[in-house]
Amino acid sequence: MAYKTLLSVATSPDGLLTTVSAAAQIAQAMDAHLDGLALGVDRTQVGYSYVGSGAVVIAAALERAEAEARETEAALNAAIGAQPQALRSSVDSVVTQLGALTDVVAARARYADLVVLPLPYGKGRGIEDEAVTEAALFEGMAPVLIVPPSGMKPGEPKRIVVAWNQSREALVATRRAMPFLRRAEMVQIVVVDPPTHGPERSDPGGLLCQMLVRHGVRAEVCVLARTLPRISEVLARQVRDVDAGLLVMGAYGHSRFREAILGGATRDMLEAAEVPVFLAH
Repeated sequence: MAYKTLLSVATSPDGLLTTVSAAAQIAQAMDAHLDGLALGVDRTQVGYSYVGSGAVVIAAALERAEAEARETEAALNAAIGAQPQALRSSVDSVVTQLGALTDVVAARARYADLVVLPLPYGKGRGIEDEAVTEAALFEGMAPVLIVPPSGMKPGEPKRIVVAWNQSREALVATRRAMPFLRRAEMVQIVVVDPPTHGPERSDPGGLLCQMLVRHGVRAEVCVLARTLPRISEVLARQVRDVDAGLLVMGAYGHSRFREAILGGATRDMLEAAEVPVFLAH
């Protein structure tokens, strides 16, 4: 069981090497192909204008987006060129308006086994970075690996934390992460403040652990009290305590008109991510 098609989407030349290096590491470990997509995003939203001026604004914005796409494509090619020659890869570029970005990314993400993206929040990141992540997760229906600025440790993640809360999203994420989980030396299923009433009240995480062990995963369960204000803070502390190289969790979204946006728990975890975070919805 392995990922065979990886996709990495770039919206700017900044920080590409870290993300591409993580994607290349996974691609080589699993004998996969890495597809790179460079985006030039037209961010103009022309509501009204004087006669003739709208066309000028649109033309200028399109020209700027095309220039950004060429610059990002060159940086993406350079980042891939810095990887070992054995890496199989390809790079495309697309110019799109911000409103159509979801469809563009989703169309590519649906045919990828794993989408590898940079952290969508922080210095130098814009609204299009969060939109790319949401498009891959919610519309593209693909698992997404978010790589923080610190990158991914050399070698496959040897120690992995799985955030478990009995939800559909958490189960989907765990199943989609199986290629990582089966290769890990230790997988810790972390349950924070399990409910006193429910199907798993007597053995939180037990059934999930049983399922993973039957797949050859070296899994164990760790039940933690919520000793910090946010569950994301408890998870982050546990990741540091066990020196994990990967966190697996469900991606939660809320409806905002037609767009799905990352929910509070997911966003909190990503904003403070110190290791790669594997998400699925």
